[in-house]
Amino acid sequence: MPTERDATWESEVWPALPQSAWSDTCATLQLWLQMVGKVRMALTPAINHSWNVTLYSTIRGLTTTPMAHGMRHGTRMVQIDFDFVAHELVVETSDGGRETIPLAPMTVAEFYRRLMAALESLDALCNIWPVPCEVAEPIPFPKDDVHKAYDPEYAQRFWRVLLQSTRVITVFRARFLGKVSPIHLFWGAMDLACTRFSGRTAPEHPSMPGLPDRVTRDAYSHEVSSCGFWPGAPGPPGTGFIEPFFYSYAYPEPPGYREYAIAPAQARFDKNFGEFIFPYEAMRQSADPDDALLKFLQSTYEAAANCAKWDRVALEVKA
Repeated sequence: MPTERDATWESEVWPALPQSAWSDTCATLQLWLQMVGKVRMALTPAINHSWNVTLYSTIRGLTTTPMAHGMRHGTRMVQIDFDFVAHELVVETSDGGRETIPLAPMTVAEFYRRLMAALESLDALCNIWPVPCEVAEPIPFPKDDVHKAYDPEYAQRFWRVLLQSTRVITVFRARFLGKVSPIHLFWGAMDLACTRFSGRTAPEHPSMPGLPDRVTRDAYSHEVSSCGFWPGAPGPPGTGFIEPFFYSYAYPEPPGYREYAIAPAQARFDKNFGEFIFPYEAMRQSADPDDALLKFLQSTYEAAANCAKWDRVALEVKA
């Protein structure tokens, strides 16, 4: 027989995620994710477009996937998982080692200390740059006593949105034959992303705040149409919160792109972000959320592909 929790999850595939309800937790969790992401960056060989640093959705949370560490030519593996069901960080090694850290209210400085201690106890310690990226006024991890919120309900809701978004975006991703990225979480801005490539090189990308030019220019070395999910953030002072949304953008942006007709009706081009956005709440309130999201992903891709004259016959799966 299904439990009460099972029934709730079944009836609410797409949970409400108002930024105003979990903004402090979101900010803290972003910094925790960055620490773990930086460990992955330190332990994995560089891959084009920084695809080696990302995190992945799992049935319980987010994972680094296995990372080589140690002697014997790196045959010993370590993996770090955020478990948003049991609310713990799990650090494991391929030789049976295991350490856990409860996910509960604590400062970024304390989380950093516990993570480094867990890695050291498993003989998996590595050097990372202990300063966050892509955030305003970054505080070094060991000194950050400001961010310390953790609401387990909303952390779990965020993961559930990532898991369901990955499921739907996978359907969209399967329609493309050309080069396409995994569906992965970039911990810098805390956004889930999937990127399609036309195969043509792109002009040098301008600098972006919080990112080295070499990273930005590698990420956008080729023409792209990229989509994903972002959980939102506090807006500029006095403006309230930016609520979560699905996004889609093209680089370079071709003529006519932002005027292209897209779907559903609640989606639009946002000049401030320079991309198409589809509010998460509008999607989840749709009669068929999956279909609404797929229409957004497909129509915004077509905006990029048609305006930039991609070879769609060669790049797409035939219906």
